[in-house]
Amino acid sequence: MSAIEKVNLKNEILPQTLLIYDVLKVQPQDSFQASNLVCKQLEKGIAAVFGPLSSSSAAHVQSICYALEIPHLQTRWDSRDIRDVDYFSINLYPHYLTLSRVFLDLVVHWNWKQFTILYETNDGLVRLQEVLNAASKYDFQITVRKLQLRDGKYISQLKEIQQHGETRIIVDCNNNTIYNLLKQALQVTMLSASYHFIFTTLDLTLIDLEEFKYGGANITAVRMIDSLRPFVSEVTQDWVMEEKRTGNSPIKGLKTEIPTETALMYDAVYLFAKALHQVAAARDINTMALSCTKQNTWNHGNSVLNYMKTVVFDGLSGRVMFDHKGERSDFSLNVLKLKDQGLTKIGTWDSTNGVNLTESKTETKHELQKKLANSTLRVVTKLELPYVGNKTAPDGTVEYEGFAIDLLNAIAEELHFNYTISIVKDGQYGGEDPVTGKWNGMVGELIERKAELAVAGMSITYKREKVIDFTKPFLNLGITILYKKPMKKPPKLFSFLSPLTSEVWVYIIAAYLVVSFMLYIIARLSPYEWYESGSDELDNQFTVLNSLWFTIGCLMQQGSEVAPRAVSTRIVSGIWWFFTLIMISSYTANLAAFLTIDRLDTTIESVEDLAKQTDVHYGTLEGGSSKQFFEDSDVPTYKKMANFMQSTTPSVYVSSSREAVQRVLKENYAYLGESTSIDYQVQRNCQLMQVGGLLDSKGYGIATPRGSPYRDMISEKILFLQERQEISKLYTKWWKEKAANKCDNESKGKQNANELGLQNVGGVFVVLMAGVVAGTIMAIFEFLWKSWRNSRIDKQPFCTEVSQELRVAITCLGSSRKNGKTKSDDARLDNHQLVPLTSGQNSFLTKDMNT
Repeated sequence: MSAIEKVNLKNEILPQTLLIYDVLKVQPQDSFQASNLVCKQLEKGIAAVFGPLSSSSAAHVQSICYALEIPHLQTRWDSRDIRDVDYFSINLYPHYLTLSRVFLDLVVHWNWKQFTILYETNDGLVRLQEVLNAASKYDFQITVRKLQLRDGKYISQLKEIQQHGETRIIVDCNNNTIYNLLKQALQVTMLSASYHFIFTTLDLTLIDLEEFKYGGANITAVRMIDSLRPFVSEVTQDWVMEEKRTGNSPIKGLKTEIPTETALMYDAVYLFAKALHQVAAARDINTMALSCTKQNTWNHGNSVLNYMKTVVFDGLSGRVMFDHKGERSDFSLNVLKLKDQGLTKIGTWDSTNGVNLTESKTETKHELQKKLANSTLRVVTKLELPYVGNKTAPDGTVEYEGFAIDLLNAIAEELHFNYTISIVKDGQYGGEDPVTGKWNGMVGELIERKAELAVAGMSITYKREKVIDFTKPFLNLGITILYKKPMKKPPKLFSFLSPLTSEVWVYIIAAYLVVSFMLYIIARLSPYEWYESGSDELDNQFTVLNSLWFTIGCLMQQGSEVAPRAVSTRIVSGIWWFFTLIMISSYTANLAAFLTIDRLDTTIESVEDLAKQTDVHYGTLEGGSSKQFFEDSDVPTYKKMANFMQSTTPSVYVSSSREAVQRVLKENYAYLGESTSIDYQVQRNCQLMQVGGLLDSKGYGIATPRGSPYRDMISEKILFLQERQEISKLYTKWWKEKAANKCDNESKGKQNANELGLQNVGGVFVVLMAGVVAGTIMAIFEFLWKSWRNSRIDKQPFCTEVSQELRVAITCLGSSRKNGKTKSDDARLDNHQLVPLTSGQNSFLTKDMNT
């Protein structure tokens, strides 16, 4: 043994003592042979026993050493708890619970909530005891599988793990098994960036991982032997040369590096030599012959063992130190990760600080980008325009095109990866079977790791997000209604009445009658509307018929021979003309819109209209998020619609948007789908229309398997493309430009034409009312003014004159009256004289004084 030879050559630890070793080979698990060999060695006189490595043999050897007080040094993993029982033994291998805590700390650091433990022997479960015990504390979902060979391979079990979507795996197995396991995992494409393996072995550095480091898999392990330390490197080189000299060929797949147990044995020799040196400094030490059949013990055994527990030094396995119970303490482990250059140290673990990873997020991201740039991703999609369509290339191959393909190309160009496309077999986006809980469609393929990306018009939903991951949404949308455009309304016989509501027409007729009546009254009250038509009579042109004719002529903008003379009647007439101007202009303008716009007889205008009737059937996409939306909704209207769709026979669910369009055109059917798909169909088929607004708000995203390392990078590029408006350009390309504006001409320049109600033209009625009131007030003023002047001339009281004139205006129902109240006007003429014709009459005759 090189360790004993170096101790003897240096003469620093034991200057006056020579260590003599005797190496005995024992068959694994042959405890009888091991006991016999130890007993024979005891008869020669020995100071310590190292090993053996097998668990059952070591237990028997340890019991013999305990009985004879011979120090027993071990360098193997031991599942027995020696902290409470003194086995007269010391183990340089870390305690099994301590090692178990290492893997627990790693799982907690990486925030694993769901993972698989794959173990080869029952000892593996002991090594991971702390992880299993912490499941309830950290809410772990752990799947425990025993590694089994089927037909001499692990492929069947690996495929089963893959189908269940298990991507985070802790593997506990022998070093000889690791190489074959990774080799077969590579065959089933499990060595990709989507998978993360943690190996519990401390000797993963001995495995030749050259062919596995380029697949992008996350392979992590821990080690005690830091090969970068100069002392360790020197000893390792000596050991490698010794292995070559003796012809000990390594196991297939193993590198020629020093194993952990060999390094611990090296440290065990140094530990024993240092303890022996301290005991020898205090007393003389000599060995003695012992017998397994006699109850004699070695006098110095207990002292040497106690000194070993107090020795502290730096060995191949790092700081060698023990607590008072003889357990290895204050040691550290290196955390390793497989990179392009091989297994590389990315951090450390120690019992005080736990996990301390020195690899920065920037380094991790850069390394992941390098892996992605060298990868060819498997993409699953569904044929549905405008997202994905296929065409035959000139060479006969099938090519894919569409909005989703262009988006995928833009992302692939930014991240420098390649991809292959496959079409989902069942044609579904992905829904969960309520009985089995198994997902179908693209979601199912992502769960089973048959694909690494799903690029299509797939909605981000809560249930899907629980089993797969989504990137940031690249399109925002909602559920709306696709319905066939109804037949155009035939024009009505009296459609010319449509520009105004019935209420306005009634008000116009009422205004016409009221204004006509008020003109008649005002004209009779105003003395200026009376004029001479004969020798003894005054006429008034505003009779009842003339008033009606005057107002209707103004309303029709034709005029009449009747013209107002008094200020009061002119005020009313002017306001009426203003009223007719506004009304006729409004009517004419709205009539033009009604004559040019096609009126549609729409029976369905909202989702509430759908829910209230049963004549028009409606449905959604089978296995889509719209169907799930109605089934999970607590809104009474939507629950009612969900029950209707589920109970309707034949089924109202469709398998694709194309089938939905066909049913809408051929049947009395409304399709509840996502607004982007419906917008695409409406742009291309002028017989279709979108009804109502959006029922919800959601987004389309690129789907990845759970825990995919590529999701965040793809999300960043989606946001980048949105900011550069590349995605909006793609939307315009596939929704607008590809449609060639087929249906735009039908709707260009058209506006909705609504009947004008009282709220639209009510102001002009107010103006008309104010004008009529003003005219009435003016007529009363004119009447009173004329009566006052006549009372001055006639020299009679004002009230008497008013009552006489009022009585004449009221009682005279005709259009003329006696010319008896105009003498005040003629008396103002200097060349006229009033001559009474007949006494007692109210009429006067004017005589020219010059004749």
